[in-house]
Amino acid sequence: MTDTAGKPVGPGSRAGAFATGDGLIRRRRRRRLRYSALGAAAVVVVAGGAGWAAYAKLSSNITADEAAAAELARYERERPTALVRGALNLLLIGSDTRAGDGNRKYGKDIVGQRSDTTILLHLAADRESATAVSIPRDLMVDIPSCLQEDGRRSDPVFAMFNHAFQVGGSACTIRTVEKLTGIRIDHHMVVDFSGFKEMVDAVDGVEVCLKEPVDDKAAKLRLPAGRVTLDGEQALGYVRARKSLGNGSDTERMGRQQRFLGALVNKVQSTDVLLNPVKLYPLLDAATSALTTDPELASLRGLYQLVRGLRDIPTERVRFLTVPRESYVYDANRDQLVEPEAEKLFDRLRADRSVVVIPEDSQKVPGEDTGSGGQDGPSPAPTFRGYTASEHTCE
Repeated sequence: MTDTAGKPVGPGSRAGAFATGDGLIRRRRRRRLRYSALGAAAVVVVAGGAGWAAYAKLSSNITADEAAAAELARYERERPTALVRGALNLLLIGSDTRAGDGNRKYGKDIVGQRSDTTILLHLAADRESATAVSIPRDLMVDIPSCLQEDGRRSDPVFAMFNHAFQVGGSACTIRTVEKLTGIRIDHHMVVDFSGFKEMVDAVDGVEVCLKEPVDDKAAKLRLPAGRVTLDGEQALGYVRARKSLGNGSDTERMGRQQRFLGALVNKVQSTDVLLNPVKLYPLLDAATSALTTDPELASLRGLYQLVRGLRDIPTERVRFLTVPRESYVYDANRDQLVEPEAEKLFDRLRADRSVVVIPEDSQKVPGEDTGSGGQDGPSPAPTFRGYTASEHTCE
């Protein structure tokens, strides 16, 4: 069969294929496949673009502490050597600066910098345990000569630990901690008031238990007794309060901060935040928005690698304690290390050995050997008063 031009139009010809029902079906199928492929490609591009945009935003939120990195590099020869490959020591510094968005309402801006809380976080090389050690801001320590904001260098001084951050920021604080403990600080983070609040709000609050009502105008805190879920603003007041909670001492306040952080770890793990992108993004956005870190951590990739090593640690193996200290011999309002207990603690962290904590109300005397080495073998392990993240504040 031919058309008017004499060309074949049979079933086996191209023209015939288009002229028959089978040809139309194949043509429409190819068209649908082509459109589907274009649609899928568009979805991938949009999703990838959104993912990249989110990644770029989170990474750009973080401020890289280049000045601290340069200062630490200057004094590299005097810094401790890391003894155990894979173990990490991270210094967490809570800044009470009034500068920046959301911080001015907590008081007038102050000259220089001040650290409200400092915690040395040790992550075991096998990532099966973590130990967070609070360093009292009133602890009397040797502070080295540090680079100040005005470009001049301070004189070495024996003073309160908090003075290091005020004089020379994070680099001075890190060098002071390394001199005090002999532990190499691998990374550091500085978080301000706003960042702390937003992280608590990102996980829909954290539950604590209060033995009695709280009414503290200075901390802007008014809470009933019993189980209370604190939002970010309330949580900030709770961890900073002095006069209305406990005995008003910095010691009691550090214990409260440790318990709150344990409750926060519990909340994050129990709600699968780290495994759920929808829940994780707000937390990361909040955490990174007010975060200053060493350059190596100042990206989402760097933070992810750190968090990945944390997410599988059982809460009972996340331990909180305060460095062994007592009233300073020349001033009861200051602290000094208790030896040899403090050196025992630092030695175990340097060697990446387990730290055993006992409750505050335990009858056992801190520093005494447990009689077994726990995960480390037969050698006895000293004990320290503290908490684990598995201990709920209401239990």
